[in-house]
Amino acid sequence: MLIPDDRPDDGEPRAAVFDVDGTLVDTNALHVVTWWEAFRQAGHAVPTHEIHRSVGLRSADLVARLLGEERAREEAEALGAAHKALYGQYFGRLAPLPGAGDLLRHLAGNGWRVVLATSAGGQELSALRRALDADESITATASADDVSEGKPSPEPVEQALELAGVAAENAVFVGDTVWDMRAGTRAGVRCLAVLCGGIPREDLEEAGADAVYTDPAALLDSLRAGAK
Repeated sequence: MLIPDDRPDDGEPRAAVFDVDGTLVDTNALHVVTWWEAFRQAGHAVPTHEIHRSVGLRSADLVARLLGEERAREEAEALGAAHKALYGQYFGRLAPLPGAGDLLRHLAGNGWRVVLATSAGGQELSALRRALDADESITATASADDVSEGKPSPEPVEQALELAGVAAENAVFVGDTVWDMRAGTRAGVRCLAVLCGGIPREDLEEAGADAVYTDPAALLDSLRAGAK
């Protein structure tokens, strides 16, 4: 199994690092719609399918990918603020994906150090954690506030490992985008992907996923089945 569901005999700590948006909380479609509206308000017609492929990048990187570097230098801050305001309207209604909280509790109960590695920060991160309702299982969080570069840079995953005090070879990273898989691969950890963010299986595997599951509940079922 990619995540052995028994406690290690060597005493070495293990970490399960998780992306949050689209992996544990059902937010990707909300990000697409609110980015689309932010672009529309600024006079840019950006197709939703292109936005979807860019979800998971930090705001400035997303704008640069969709509008180009020059336009991003001029407009990224304003567009990011518009997106944040539009998306913030949903903070009280965010919902976890199937099995998300149970998966975190299961891993923590089996000795894993659970760390979140997310481009969200501040009030957005707080809203995501409220939706998960599993704070007792989370060892630490590496947010956008803690790193200088976002995914696909390995820095968010490396920061998560540092917070957990766990070596890359004793960790796994779970995410839903190609940016997650590239970040985890570059950080030297095993990468597990979920399909609930809407990215095709073949794209996730090409980006470095060692295994792909439907959603957190399917990953949890796999862990429980392997422990029998």
